[in-house]
Amino acid sequence: MPTSVNLWPLLGVAVIVAGFLLRIHPVLVVVAACGVTGFAAAMPVETILASLGAAFVKTRNLPLILLLPLAAIGLLERFGLRERAQAAIAKVKSATAGRLLIVYLFARETSAAAGLTSLGGHPTMVRPLVAPMAEAATETQYGSLPEHLRHRIRAMAAATDNVGLFFGEDIFVAFGAIVLMQTILQAEGIAVNPVHMALWGIPTAITAFVIHAWNLRRLDAQLRRELGKA
Repeated sequence: MPTSVNLWPLLGVAVIVAGFLLRIHPVLVVVAACGVTGFAAAMPVETILASLGAAFVKTRNLPLILLLPLAAIGLLERFGLRERAQAAIAKVKSATAGRLLIVYLFARETSAAAGLTSLGGHPTMVRPLVAPMAEAATETQYGSLPEHLRHRIRAMAAATDNVGLFFGEDIFVAFGAIVLMQTILQAEGIAVNPVHMALWGIPTAITAFVIHAWNLRRLDAQLRRELGKA
């Protein structure tokens, strides 16, 4: 006999979406979503509070893990990390923002494909190193940058990290998404080898690399068109 499924606990997802759209504090949104989900599932208040407390105890060391690298990066920036990076790339006369970001895209995607996803990132790599080097490469060729182009280069540097990580980690056989897809397919009676699933991520990763590299070449063309006239 098929049993009915209670879909009311999914209201917690709607609370999260609404909270983030309204830009409410993330902690309040998550707590409110937990409360809504618990009440919709007819859980006692004591059980909801116990679940929140257990989750907090399990993840209480997470903020420390996230804050320590940020503190280290902040100290490095205070003592001239960005300036050193800009001075180093300024010595390479043939470097452009697009070429530099293409090299970083290749390094980010290949390292993520090997499971080394922590070798990049916005706070640890893009902000202190990649974006300043891309700006310095452009300033070496054209001089000072207008603010809208400076922000354009920073945005493309962040996008390069996202593309490299997202499509590179799909090739890694132990990636969580591959394991999840294999588990779901196996539950439906479909036997799939996770190695084959990872290999099928290679064409997608190559396509993403080509498309984003083309966008980075367009960035060079835009900089050359706007700054060359100036």
